[in-house]
Amino acid sequence: MSPLTTLILERVAAWVPLALSLTVHEWAHARAAAGLGDPTAQSQGRLSLDPLVHLDPVGSVLLPLLGLPVGWARPVPVNPANFRGGGDGRLGMMWTAAAGPLSNVALALGAALALAAGLDGQPGVLCAHLVVLNLSLAFFNLLPLPPLDGSRIVDFFCPPRLRPTWDWLSAQTGVGILLLVALSLLVDLGAPVRATSALLLGWAAD
Repeated sequence: MSPLTTLILERVAAWVPLALSLTVHEWAHARAAAGLGDPTAQSQGRLSLDPLVHLDPVGSVLLPLLGLPVGWARPVPVNPANFRGGGDGRLGMMWTAAAGPLSNVALALGAALALAAGLDGQPGVLCAHLVVLNLSLAFFNLLPLPPLDGSRIVDFFCPPRLRPTWDWLSAQTGVGILLLVALSLLVDLGAPVRATSALLLGWAAD
C-alpha cells in the first residue's frame, strides 16, 4: 500500500467519527429547540440523524479531510420567538445551545463505558478516539465567544451592566473568531481536553 493510500485511509477513518459526532451535535440542537416549542429546524428537515442534512461541504468535509484542525457543521436554524413561556427567548436559546456540547459529552461517556466493558481491538481504538474527539468538540463549543454555543450560555447569565458591551460583541462574529484565534495562540486550549480525556480513559482502563 502506497504512503498516499495509507494517508487517505487514515484521514477517512478519522473523518467518519467526526462526521457522526457533528451530526449528533446539530441534531441535539434541533431536538432541544423542538422540545422547547420551536419547530423551525424540524420544518427544514434538520431534526434528523442523517449527516447529509447537517454537514457543511467545506467545514465538515474538505478541511477535516485535508487534516486541518478546524471545521464546522451547518448551524441549526432557531427562532426564539417560538419558545414556550414568552420572554425574550434567552433561556430557550441557552438550553438549545447547551444541548450540542452536552450531546458530545454523552457520546464521550458512552464510548468510555464501552471501553470499560472490555471493548478492545479496532473498535476499542475507535471508542478511545471518540472520547477525545467529543470532549474536544464539547470544550471548544463551550468557549464563550460568538458564534460558539458558549456565547449563548453567557448571553443568558450576562448581568445588565455588561449587556450593551456583550450585545455588541455578540453581533460581531468576526471579532469573536479573531479573539478565538488570539486565545489559541496565547493559551494551550487543548490542555483541559487532554487532562479530562486521560482521566476518562484511565478510568475505562481500570
